[in-house]
Order: sequence, then structure tokens, then C-alpha cells
Amino acid sequence: MKREAGMTLIEVMVALVIFALAGPAVMQSTLQQTRQLGRMEEKILASWLADNQLVQLRLEKRWPALSWSETTVEAAGTRWFVRWQGVETALPQLRALDVEVRRQKRSRAAGHPAHRVTPP
Repeated sequence: MKREAGMTLIEVMVALVIFALAGPAVMQSTLQQTRQLGRMEEKILASWLADNQLVQLRLEKRWPALSWSETTVEAAGTRWFVRWQGVETALPQLRALDVEVRRQKRSRAAGHPAHRVTPP
């Protein structure tokens, strides 16, 4: 008797079970990578906005105040909340400047770089 070439029903069912188990894992991994990419883009943009604010403060040539100041900025189709505060250092002629950039007014900081500025 000649045996037919091809897959049996059991083999097909086993293959379907393997694909059914592997599919969600692959989709979950892809979804996680997509979220991470979005978070990375957010952090880079927040860093740029913080740098822009530092440049603007430096161009104003004013000694940074010790209290928090804030503004809003439109970038990449999103409103960003930027706030900054001068911080005293051990050297009286040097003041640190903390800058926070957030997508929402009360959210965790998307970026929180601290920079040093010298007095004008």
C-alpha cells in the first residue's frame, strides 16, 4: 500500500497549537517595544525642551531665582509644562538650576536634568 505524502490531522493541530501559543507572546513583545520607543521619544523631546529653557534663561542674563517658575511650551503637537528653580551651591558665585519638563502638569517628570549656570 502506498502512503500519501502530507500532514496528518494531528500534525496540523499540533502546529496550530504552537502558533496559538507563540502568537500572543510575539504580539506582547512588539507592543512593549512600541511603548518603550514612545517613552524614549518623550524623554528626548523633554531633554531638548529643558535645554531650550536653559538657553533662554542664559540669554536673559538674570540670576536664577530660588523659587519655582514655570511656563508652557507647544512641541510635537503636545503642550509641555516646563518649570525651573535656582539652587544655591557651596560657591556663592555659582548657582545650580533644576529644570523639569512634564507632559501633564502633575505627572511624573518626563525629564529632569539639572544644569549649572554661572552668574551674568
